[in-house]
Amino acid sequence: MKPTTTSRATARLRLTALAALPVLAFTAACGGGDNAGGAEKNDEIASVPETPSASRSASADGGGSAPSTAPAGKSAFYDAQLTYVRCMRTKGGYKDYPDPKLSGHLDWSKIEEISSRPGQNEAAKGGKNGVCAPELQRAMQAEPKRDQQKDYESMLAHAKCMRDNGVSRFTNPTMSGGNAQPGGDPNPASPTIDTHSPAYKQAREACKTKLLDGLDGMQ
Repeated sequence: MKPTTTSRATARLRLTALAALPVLAFTAACGGGDNAGGAEKNDEIASVPETPSASRSASADGGGSAPSTAPAGKSAFYDAQLTYVRCMRTKGGYKDYPDPKLSGHLDWSKIEEISSRPGQNEAAKGGKNGVCAPELQRAMQAEPKRDQQKDYESMLAHAKCMRDNGVSRFTNPTMSGGNAQPGGDPNPASPTIDTHSPAYKQAREACKTKLLDGLDGMQ
C-alpha cells in the first residue's frame, strides 16, 4: 500500500508544532487481519456511544451568521474556537472554513475535505505560515479538561472497530503520564495506511460513532 501524508497526521502535529502546549498528542490515519502494528491485547471493551454535537453558524467576515447562546460551561472554549475560525476565514484565506460545533470542537470532517484540496493543506494547521497559530493556541488553552480514561476507552473501541472493518494495521491507543495517546498508523511520520482508499473511508464511516466529541480528526 502506498504511504500517504494525511491531514489527520497534520492534526496531531498542530498540537505540538503550532501550540507547544501540554495537551493530548493525538494522531491520524485509519485488509481484515491480525492486530498488526503493535496493537494492544486489551481491546475487548464495550462500545462507546457517540457524543452528539451539532454545527451552528458562526459570525465571520465573509460568511456565517452570529451564533445564539454558547454552550453552558463551555462559552470560553467556544468563543476562542470562533475567533480561530474567523481568523482562518480572513487571514487564513479559507472562506468556507467550517463553524465550530456546539461543543466548541472543530468540525474535522469538513476541515479535512478542505485540506485535501491541492495547495490547501494548511487548513489543518493554522493557515499558511501559521498565520492563525496564536488563535489556535488560545483555543487549545480554553478547552475544558477531558477525562483521559474515557478518551482512552473511546479510542480503543474505535481502533478495534477499524481493524474489524478491514484496516488491520490500525494500532491501539496508549496511556502515557496519565494522558491518552492515540492509535492509528503505526508510523505516522511515514504513513503505511492509505487513508484515501475506499476501504479506509468505509471503515471510518462505520466506526465514527466510537469516538467521543473532540477526538474526531485526532485518531
